[in-house]
Amino acid sequence: MTGSSEMITERPARSGRVMGLDFGSKTVGVAVSDALLLTAQGVEIIRRQSENKLRRTLARITELAGQYEVTEIVLGLPRNMNYTVGDRALRTVEFREMLIRRTGLPVILWDERLTTVAADRLMMETGIRRENRKEYVDEIAAMLILQGYLDRLSSGQPLPELDPNALLEAYRQRAAEASGDGSALDETEE
Repeated sequence: MTGSSEMITERPARSGRVMGLDFGSKTVGVAVSDALLLTAQGVEIIRRQSENKLRRTLARITELAGQYEVTEIVLGLPRNMNYTVGDRALRTVEFREMLIRRTGLPVILWDERLTTVAADRLMMETGIRRENRKEYVDEIAAMLILQGYLDRLSSGQPLPELDPNALLEAYRQRAAEASGDGSALDETEE
């Protein structure tokens, strides 16, 4: 399955910061742009006890969005190297829908392939010990996702846009086929 080849050609006027998120099974790395939309800075890693419980995670993202005056969110989409999407990407699309409902902000899906590998390499090059890298990898991956988006924005090139509705529909079909194994994301408890 691939996303839409539709491109955003007009750049909307921007007045606030952009937040970048790296959504993982038990963590969300958070980064925020500077006011000029030139650089991404790491903010924190939000950790949760259960993969499927997101209420506190969404509340913290909403709080950070207000604190940093965020006007849009860029969410990393973990696509396969051949551009197909797997279960993790489909869960990310469902998380996007929750973010939109909770924050009221536009949430752009951004291809995050190899950002975790790049984050690990960056930490290795800067001398962070292997046993300490897990502590920072999600935040650095969020910074790389956001920086890629900001660089594309500043280049004036069109922004690629995936069709999240098609991805979400595929996720819902898979969830229905899984016959209620409890794997769906839930923002009600945590």
